[in-house]
Amino acid sequence: MTSTDRFTPRYFAIEQALRSRIAALQPHDALPSDADLCAEFGVSRMTARAAVQKLVQDGLVYRESGRGTFVAPPIIDRQLSNLRGFSAEMSARGLLPSSTALETRIVAGSDAQTQALEVPEGSNVVVIRRIRRADGAPLVLDRTVLSERCAGVLEADLEGGSLHEALIAQGITPASGTSTITAELATDDDAEHLSVKRRSPLLVERRLIRDSDGVAMEWTESRYVPERYSITAQFTVELPQKSR
Repeated sequence: MTSTDRFTPRYFAIEQALRSRIAALQPHDALPSDADLCAEFGVSRMTARAAVQKLVQDGLVYRESGRGTFVAPPIIDRQLSNLRGFSAEMSARGLLPSSTALETRIVAGSDAQTQALEVPEGSNVVVIRRIRRADGAPLVLDRTVLSERCAGVLEADLEGGSLHEALIAQGITPASGTSTITAELATDDDAEHLSVKRRSPLLVERRLIRDSDGVAMEWTESRYVPERYSITAQFTVELPQKSR
């Protein structure tokens, strides 16, 4: 053992070994379990987990509770100037989109929801909450609130199909919108559904979409795993005015 080896933290050595293996693997290939890493490297479970968690933070692998650790697919990047439906966006990148519906119902809208959709206070709204996946990896936790006129989408396939395609089929066409992006810490709910650590950073986008007549129709909060998703903005530079 060299002097460098003696002073190299064990979790770092495991992390580097796994990085080399990941380079030769395909997305969603399984990595050794924590128990297997403990046996292979002669370390504690805490040390093995620390090594894997660093790879999770760097977006190279993802964990699924009860299943194990897997190689993550490449980071998805979206142009801020254009919003393409999740299913269409993933398909265009050669990835298989899928969703798990956690909530699909009509409820009395809260004040915040009715104000966002510009409908009278107390109006019913459609709530759709889904985990969105790309090639099986959890990518985003969506909570969508639609005006009641969009209730027909509840009859559509919201796990294998596209919400926007279902809206268009019903004669309601998403056309324009505004978006606000912030950074927030993952809640217990986020951690459970996105396979991230509680209080780890998330990329959170809140957007309002209007139909082709300019009427508000959809308000969505999307909570992204930042190691798996990025948003790129194109802009022009406003030059300073010359002083007189």
